[in-house]
Amino acid sequence: MADTDSVKEAKNFYHDIPQKNEAFFLKGLNSYDFGMKNRMSKIFNPKSGHTVMLAIDHGYFQGPTTGLERIDINILPIIPYTDTLMLTRGILRSVIPPTYSNGIVMRASGGPSILKELSNEQIAVDIEDAIRMNVAAMAVQVFIGGEYESQSIHNLTRLVDAGIRYGIPTLAVTAVGKELNKDARYLRLACRICAELGATYVKTYYCTEGFETVTSSCPVPIVMAGGKKLPEKDALIMTYNAIDQGAAGVDMGRNIFQSDYPIAMISAVREIVHNGMKPDKALDLYNSLKKA
Repeated sequence: MADTDSVKEAKNFYHDIPQKNEAFFLKGLNSYDFGMKNRMSKIFNPKSGHTVMLAIDHGYFQGPTTGLERIDINILPIIPYTDTLMLTRGILRSVIPPTYSNGIVMRASGGPSILKELSNEQIAVDIEDAIRMNVAAMAVQVFIGGEYESQSIHNLTRLVDAGIRYGIPTLAVTAVGKELNKDARYLRLACRICAELGATYVKTYYCTEGFETVTSSCPVPIVMAGGKKLPEKDALIMTYNAIDQGAAGVDMGRNIFQSDYPIAMISAVREIVHNGMKPDKALDLYNSLKKA
């Protein structure tokens, strides 16, 4: 025990300086607890307020997707360039090095394969396993307008409740079926519903008209889904437009790991997301890095 006789009396209380109470850097999250904010700071860069997530969870419903046949060979060289990995617990346990210190967003919903009705998902991960694996967030698919819309919404709310109980954010992923249009009206509907029901942040697709209305009407951060593989120039333009129109980052998969030069591509995407690089400069960067 410290010698109390030699302890100096405290003097510097700085009574004339108010205690700082800074707002959290991500919109809509100021009232969350420390654990939630700390985990979100592992997903989003506090300096830029943005994130580059690498989505490699495709195998949970479509098996060994092109570019994901061998995670250890195709993906591990890319992960030093990511802010966050979005993946399944199976891949996290079996392949990802425990020295990876950035955010992990774990896929927590699942059920049918591409051979069945995709919207018929359930919660597929227990909250205790998410805690055990030290994830930064849990992701759940929400099928607004799908056959099992209500079930997927209940999946979201159950995961939100569990996440709040233990301080783990929930990412709501808006899923678009073949019969649904990815226009601003639909995306506004889907994103707003997810946010209203408690999602900490939302992943959705980009639309060429009115995307700024999607981001502005959603009270929590939105990250843009990369979607299908595009030519590198088109993917970089889409990334720039999404960030310019209010997205807080991207969650790209195929446009990175199916690129002929994945490291060059994710490096170019990072420059856009974090530093506002214009698409033509980013394409120049991609072309220079792929020759290195």
